[in-house]
Amino acid sequence: MNSYKNEWCNSDIAPFIFEYKLQVKTYFDRMDFQKGIKFQSFVEFWDFLPENERIIVDVLRQIILENLPATCKEKLAYNVPYYYGNKRICLIWPGSVPWGGIRDGVLFGFCQGFKLSDPENYVIHGTNKQVYYQIYHSVDEIDEQAIVSLLKEAVEIDQKLKRSR
Repeated sequence: MNSYKNEWCNSDIAPFIFEYKLQVKTYFDRMDFQKGIKFQSFVEFWDFLPENERIIVDVLRQIILENLPATCKEKLAYNVPYYYGNKRICLIWPGSVPWGGIRDGVLFGFCQGFKLSDPENYVIHGTNKQVYYQIYHSVDEIDEQAIVSLLKEAVEIDQKLKRSR
């Protein structure tokens, strides 16, 4: 067994094995992207938020729940609320939840945003190819009429997609 190990370590493949192990370690290090935070329920998520984000999240959530079909579900993914029909429709990502790419405000995004017509150019895409979003720093910035219009279109797009298994 020792001779096999020595042959392997001295072979030309050893550097590639080392690189693979390094990549696997890096992957698992990245798995801690939420800095140890793992919400088990919406209430835990809610309690974690600072007051200013909590108010914005509450308003956005009410708009979503009032305008999505009853068949749609709210689930936590990546520690933030996502809203699902056949696929992901939209999400709310507060800046206080790590790894979201924003540090300030509350992001409201459309998961299939690139398919929205958005004639008012209400949502932006930044560096995202698929998710289009708007970031709110106060409740006064929320345009309920624009959101409802885009939500209706997002639901129509979702209904054309096949359900995930």
